[in-house]
Amino acid sequence: MKRTIFLTLALTLALAVTGCGNGTTSQQDASGSGSDTTSQSQSSASGSQTAGEVMSYADYVAADLDSQVTVETYVQAKQSWWDNKATLYTQDQDGAYFIYDMPCSQEDYDKLTPGTKIQVTGYKSEWSGEVEIIDATFQIVDDGDTFVAEPLDVTDLLGSDELIDHQNQLVSFQGLTVAPSEDASGNQVAFLYNYDGSGTQGDDLYFNVSLNGQTYTFTVESYLCDSSTEVYKAVEALEIGQVIDAEGFLYWYEGVNPHITSVTVAQ
Repeated sequence: MKRTIFLTLALTLALAVTGCGNGTTSQQDASGSGSDTTSQSQSSASGSQTAGEVMSYADYVAADLDSQVTVETYVQAKQSWWDNKATLYTQDQDGAYFIYDMPCSQEDYDKLTPGTKIQVTGYKSEWSGEVEIIDATFQIVDDGDTFVAEPLDVTDLLGSDELIDHQNQLVSFQGLTVAPSEDASGNQVAFLYNYDGSGTQGDDLYFNVSLNGQTYTFTVESYLCDSSTEVYKAVEALEIGQVIDAEGFLYWYEGVNPHITSVTVAQ
């Protein structure tokens, strides 16, 4: 379920949407101390932080919740920017990090283009199963190093305990069947606006897919991919029973809930 349901109206009005279909995806990584940087974000609301030793992805996974972490990562997509805060999907060669509500100026946000490398210091947190970094500061690392992830096919991992090991990574799914959702009137439909069907065009899209007798809920996050994007329109055109391939970020909400960025109907 979309976290911003719980934000106040004032914060929602401050949101600046970034659509996935207009070239705003980005990647970041971070360097250790002494690296040249082009800019540094403002401090978090709780005050400035001192970056610790840069962790490997394995060290990050092993770190306790609520502990301070410092990682090097590359932004794969920008979900949103509002009130001088950015939410980012990021990844390195070993794993992925979801950066939530990180203080960031509009000027710096515009610099977070595909392959941009950043260093992030914040706190490892969990929200309804989604592990993320919050209360973070960052700096852009200008050392010529870039990384753009290729989607990892995790179709065979759906329904397994191993799937969560790839949380937040860019992934792909093959040969899924569009399963029915139920709208407020009890009708079977191929997708819903909002998780309960209460929304309208422009809101998040939720749709069910099945594989090997199991059903999963996928989401087109409207802050990431708004109603003007190809994936949003593709989901609106889905029909129950169609076989599709999909790509997106392996987000988690009370279980796997990928944020989908591409849908293709199988021929």
